Parts: sequence; structure tokens; C-alpha cells
Amino acid sequence: MKPNFAEMSTKKLKAYVLAHREDLEALDILVNRRTPDSEATLYGPMVTADGTPIEDNIRIAEEAIRQRIEQANQNKQDSQS
Repeated sequence: MKPNFAEMSTKKLKAYVLAHREDLEALDILVNRRTPDSEATLYGPMVTADGTPIEDNIRIAEEAIRQRIEQANQNKQDSQS
């Protein structure tokens, strides 16, 4: 009997999909949980076609990563309070 994927946390569902890669139903449910493209933040390429770094794009991506880490840390602190 298969687990109830709808009731699984995303973390547990990811682990299940990694362990049962042939289970397309579980994979479909996991993919459908992702952030819709309309809400996704898209960033420019980090390098040009010849491999030259694009410093402005790298800086923007680094700042976005820093902000997400700070937000995750704040959320963790808030949940522990």
C-alpha cells in the first residue's frame, strides 16, 4: 500500500521520491507543490557564453541568497519563540 502523498510533508515526500524514483505519482505531486513560475524570481546568467563572469548578476544573486538566509533564520527564530 502506498503512503498518502497529500499528507506527507514536502521534506518527507522528497525523500520518498529519491528512494522510489520509479513512482511517477509521487513525483507528480512533488512537482505540483513547487512555486508557480508566475511567482518565481528569475535571475540573469552568471557568465557569458564564453565563460566570462557577469559581476552585476553575480552580485544580485548573492544578495538575494543572503536575504533568503536571513529570512529563513528569522522564521526559525520566530517559530522557536
